[in-house]
Amino acid sequence: MGMTTYSFADVSAVVSHPSLGQYVANGAGLGSIRVTMATENTKHDVAADGSVMVTKTIGKNGTIAFEIQQTSGFDQWLRNSYNYLYTADTSQWAQMSIVIRSPIMGDLITATGCAFKIRPERPYEADGQKVTWEIMAANIDEFVA
Repeated sequence: MGMTTYSFADVSAVVSHPSLGQYVANGAGLGSIRVTMATENTKHDVAADGSVMVTKTIGKNGTIAFEIQQTSGFDQWLRNSYNYLYTADTSQWAQMSIVIRSPIMGDLITATGCAFKIRPERPYEADGQKVTWEIMAANIDEFVA
């Protein structure tokens, strides 16, 4: 049998904005990254006689969620970015881009037209917690080597 290996330590994400610079997230304080597409690319319409019309819908929009430690530098950068963009000119709101790389898996994901979905809950508990930042993307492309 063959063997494969995976390590989240090999995954990196770069979040960029023209007015804010970039943050490279590659492990420190990062718990998970989840890429979720929003548009269903196939839809079915079923007629009374049972015939099915298949519709192909083009859409590459979705959400990228970063689950991170609430004390991490990445959380601080995202909080500062959110606060800046919330009060900045509207033209800046969706100028973020995200690049996620997983060299071992051969994955490269690029997302453009990115904007914060909502400011995450801010937990205050006896033990440190994680927060989840959801960023909506107008276009997500995935390349597999």
